Amino acid sequence: MVSNLPSLDKLIHELSKLPGIGNKTAGRLAYHILKSPEHFAHELSEAVEQVKRNVRECSHCYSYTETEEQCMYCTDPKRSNDVLCVVEDPSDISRIESSGAFRGRYHVLHGALSPLDGVTPQDLKIDPLIQKIRESQTGDECITEVILALDADLEGDTTVLYLAKILGEMGVNTTRIAHGVPIGGDIDYIDFRTLGRAIENRVQL
Repeated sequence: MVSNLPSLDKLIHELSKLPGIGNKTAGRLAYHILKSPEHFAHELSEAVEQVKRNVRECSHCYSYTETEEQCMYCTDPKRSNDVLCVVEDPSDISRIESSGAFRGRYHVLHGALSPLDGVTPQDLKIDPLIQKIRESQTGDECITEVILALDADLEGDTTVLYLAKILGEMGVNTTRIAHGVPIGGDIDYIDFRTLGRAIENRVQL
């Protein structure tokens, strides 16, 4: 979308760089900002600047934190230290927390392995993960299980296989979250890959 207005075109171009935002959606957002009261643009700009200025990576799990060096999940004394859940992105933590089923610690990789895109183990927080587990094995609170809560796509599968091999050699019990038919799902509308995963992850009754 080209408006022939240089300032508006630049805004559209920058918005289109956001994930999931195409050129058409970026255009709608840009025109909405343009038509909104002036204070809206100032508040939006201030919010973006505050996020970049105040939010930083947690020094322990590599999620995000704003008020402390470590995030609230790492400083919570009620959480278990022997189970570690590995996720791709910080946003995945809030989804897992909403389930109420996990009360251990987290580790964020900040992505997944993708050789075609040039994403290697050195580009992810894999080395800190290995170091964290090794340090726990020599301490009082040993990590006894690592749960890999990664996406069920090619990149996620590649990362799972890579980590499972390393963690297995370290003698760590490694599991992966189950994938399959969602609760309330109709088999008639489930794709073959998801259905295959459901059969692979079947449980004893």
